[in-house]
Amino acid sequence: MFWHFQTIRPYICNITNRGHALTSQQILCIALRFFANGSFLYNVRDAEHLSKATVCRAVRKVCLALKRLLPIFVIFPGHKPVRAIKEEFHRIAGFPCVIGCIDGTHIPIKAPSHNEANYVNRKSIHSINVQSLFHTSFLMWRPSGPGLYRESNLSNRLQRGEFDGLLLGDRDYPCQPRLLTPYPDPEPGPQQNFNQAHCRTRARVEMTIGLLKARFQCLRHLRVTPERACDIIVAYVVLHDIATI
Repeated sequence: MFWHFQTIRPYICNITNRGHALTSQQILCIALRFFANGSFLYNVRDAEHLSKATVCRAVRKVCLALKRLLPIFVIFPGHKPVRAIKEEFHRIAGFPCVIGCIDGTHIPIKAPSHNEANYVNRKSIHSINVQSLFHTSFLMWRPSGPGLYRESNLSNRLQRGEFDGLLLGDRDYPCQPRLLTPYPDPEPGPQQNFNQAHCRTRARVEMTIGLLKARFQCLRHLRVTPERACDIIVAYVVLHDIATI
């Protein structure tokens, strides 16, 4: 964590000669408190005896600084050799050639002032749709709505055969040569065995989503604009990967 703090420190430090300016460590701690507690900004303000504007600037600085680290962590299919990734997935339930498991999750946000309908999900809740890949962390995000995977660069690259391996997804995803989904009505025997191995292997991505939301309580409801929400989600992803490492 120390190395990562030194990396982002130039982007969060206050360039001022005022005697009461916050240090880089204080700015980081304020942001981490907001991330972990899932509270309103004014709750953090009262706890830290600071103005709401100061807390807001601190959170914003840290989010943008952590966003710079995203290309270091979010790499598909991952930092390990492809062969090692396949072996790890195979040990779970014997499913061969898997390099990732994909799933989506919705992060609730407050109703935006513009294009509100674009952020309403099928449960009639305003949210950001986040696409997760186990072994690569959270890869894509956008307003709620169908077709996130189909419109992604990852889907096109898989179709072109750029990766030597398969993805596993649930029934919400289209079954493709490189993206396998469960049989809708499996018959006893090979199809049922396929579904069981598929389910056990793909459970890892669901566990990853659950762990991220448990670690950062703020993800229960982000009371910011959609643009700010995406930046905060990116910061969570980077911090989650640092914690996992």
